[in-house]
Amino acid sequence: MRHGTPDHQPRAAVGTRCETEGMLQPYREILSRPGALAFSVAGMVARLQMSMIGIGIVLMISALYGSYGLAGRVSAVYVVAQALCSPQLARLVDRHGQARVMRPAVAVASVGLVTLVVAARADSNPWLLYVAAAVTGAAVGSFGSLVRARWSGVLGGDPRPMHTAYALESTIDEFVFIVGPVLATVLATGVDPAAGLVVPLVALVVGGYWFLALRATEPAPTSTAGGERVRGSVLANPGMVVLALVFVAMGAIFGATDVSTVAFAEESGNTGIAGVILAVFAFGSLIAGLLYGTRHWVRPLHQRFAIGVVVLAVGVSFFVVATNLVVLAAVMFVTGFAIAPTLINGNALVQQLVPPARLTEGLTWVGTSLGVGVSFGSSIAGARIDADGSHGGFLVVIVSAGLALVATLAAYRTLRPRPDAKAADERVARAVEDESPSATAGAAVAACEVAESVDPRSAVQQRSATDGQVGSAVEHPAPPRPTGVAEDG
Repeated sequence: MRHGTPDHQPRAAVGTRCETEGMLQPYREILSRPGALAFSVAGMVARLQMSMIGIGIVLMISALYGSYGLAGRVSAVYVVAQALCSPQLARLVDRHGQARVMRPAVAVASVGLVTLVVAARADSNPWLLYVAAAVTGAAVGSFGSLVRARWSGVLGGDPRPMHTAYALESTIDEFVFIVGPVLATVLATGVDPAAGLVVPLVALVVGGYWFLALRATEPAPTSTAGGERVRGSVLANPGMVVLALVFVAMGAIFGATDVSTVAFAEESGNTGIAGVILAVFAFGSLIAGLLYGTRHWVRPLHQRFAIGVVVLAVGVSFFVVATNLVVLAAVMFVTGFAIAPTLINGNALVQQLVPPARLTEGLTWVGTSLGVGVSFGSSIAGARIDADGSHGGFLVVIVSAGLALVATLAAYRTLRPRPDAKAADERVARAVEDESPSATAGAAVAACEVAESVDPRSAVQQRSATDGQVGSAVEHPAPPRPTGVAEDG
């Protein structure tokens, strides 16, 4: 580590950016890796179905059977089956490989989805709908987890480009959730009630098999990689349990927000604008994800995740006080900036909490937890809206945010990385130091990180000794901004 600089050399504040290249340069760098662009694009196509099947089921069955209750139950069967079976599929993927497991799984899911559409068009017994939905959900898997696992292999687990890669994939997720529901609704209401499920079916088959055909970037299965088989579930790690619970609560925030926004727009006499407001919410997150991925942070990952949960909880608490659609859209846009960075950090925490051989399973648990939360949040908020109007639904949003906050803060220590994963954070700190505009800035940041890992009190002393400006900045840290600085203490 370098210590000190010549007196004539200007000192740099802790907020100095780690990198000075253009915003898109980090994304160009990771996508230039062999095969990276192809599997990321194929994964995006394969993931389009994740934002369309649930709402497509509701739209199709409610139109053909005239029952929102039946539509909700069939959709719930699909969500529950996916939540229960996706982690088990992911465990098989880690053990035997993506293509070997997911090729037959995609075929089964496609047959289930075709059966669901045909049965609904034929006005079949509802029990056939339940079975078809269960088969589809059980076999559809989580392509987002498969893509992120490939990034880990292509980038060698290097935390700096991995941060950018996870930001890219979270941004793609937001894009999918902006486009998917709108496309499903337009097709189901303007073309045919079943048309909203045809596009996700095609996306699953085309994107899924295209992705699985790209074998050069497929991670080696643990059964052939020579590694020791890890038994049990990744949920044996307390940190993973906390992450799963927090992601369920975050999903409930999103699900309850969707339903409550529709109800609020209806109460305001402009139901059609609800989709635009929700798109604004997702667009804020999309922008934040892109910007967040261009900067790298020295502050430990579990701290950034906790800060993101706090900011998100504070932001959604203002939904209930919105007086009109314009105010609600503005609050949602600003609050959306906390979503993608928090999801990025949550997925990155999985990499630090679980063994490399179980990465796909760990990523799938947080992904399915989010989906389960969306289902719970929308159903509970719907019941409260029936009783108390849209503000009752927004109260569900606030309660869900409170649960996420309490779970994060109460079990904060469990989110610390495995001992062998701490070396990754140290590599980031060294990389930041090497790329700092001055030696003082790099040394100060690195010294603060090392001191904090030993004794928080010594960290303050080290900062003061190194640079008074640095010490002041760290004693009063500001929460990370999605557009913000690249490093903080």
